[in-house]
Amino acid sequence: MVGMAILASISGRAGVVNEELLRRNPAMRAAEERIQQLEAQLERERQEHRDTAMLAGIRGTLGVTEARRRFGFVDGLTHCAVVGMAGSGKSSLINALRGLSNSDPRAAPVGTSETTRSVQRYEDPDLERPFVWYDIPGVGTLNQPEARYFLNHGLFVFELIIVLIDSRFTGSDIAILKCCRELNIPTYIVRSKALQHIRNVMADMGGAGSQGGEDERWEQACLGFICDTNRTVRVNLNAAGLDDQRVYVVDKENMLRLVKNQYRGVQLIHEQELLVDMLTELERRRSPNASSSQAPRRRAITGQA
Repeated sequence: MVGMAILASISGRAGVVNEELLRRNPAMRAAEERIQQLEAQLERERQEHRDTAMLAGIRGTLGVTEARRRFGFVDGLTHCAVVGMAGSGKSSLINALRGLSNSDPRAAPVGTSETTRSVQRYEDPDLERPFVWYDIPGVGTLNQPEARYFLNHGLFVFELIIVLIDSRFTGSDIAILKCCRELNIPTYIVRSKALQHIRNVMADMGGAGSQGGEDERWEQACLGFICDTNRTVRVNLNAAGLDDQRVYVVDKENMLRLVKNQYRGVQLIHEQELLVDMLTELERRRSPNASSSQAPRRRAITGQA
């Protein structure tokens, strides 16, 4: 009890000191509101006997400040999280979004297994692209309530979250999608490694003896893969009690060429739509509280005016 009293005293004093921070920083204020919503949700779960333990630690403004410090947030930059299981292609996608090939010395290391379970932070090497990307390791089955997972991992501070999937959703994927829906954080479900899968479909369709030319066979294989992906995602979302959501089918090779503005002649899938939708949403959310000079520009990622 003495320890709780000390924590409460510290929290109270810090709350007075940090009230001005919340007023000055809209991102911190939004994160603070998300914490309050998550704690309310956890309290409802406790009342319904779905959780037997109370949240530990200090929340509120201290929680926002600590999460931003832990993730290395920098004012003026846009902080985006990419979550997914090992082997889903997170590092390759993050490298492509940063305009880097996997062989570039500045690139995030890639592989079929993750050597660490900690969050990895990657700034864009081009100062004209004010983005910071975070590799968030996913987990298979949650052993805690979804809101607790989301809160304890500090995911409420990110401005957008990409959920990168392979063939199905994991426990952490579902937790993130549910909490982001409740907290109005934009999420983007992305299926990566598209070219590899499409080429496999084309191989199953047969070779030169099959009907149609190479381009027609590619279009048929691409459409079939997109339809199968949408169907799989819809089944997973419905099973988790979530509404249908747009799925973006992308490939690292296409994304890299798009970001570097070298995509002429490239058969893009949903790469351009994903970038445009993310940037448009960021602009929409920032426009009421920021001048046009502070809003993200489309060329910030693609290099286009």
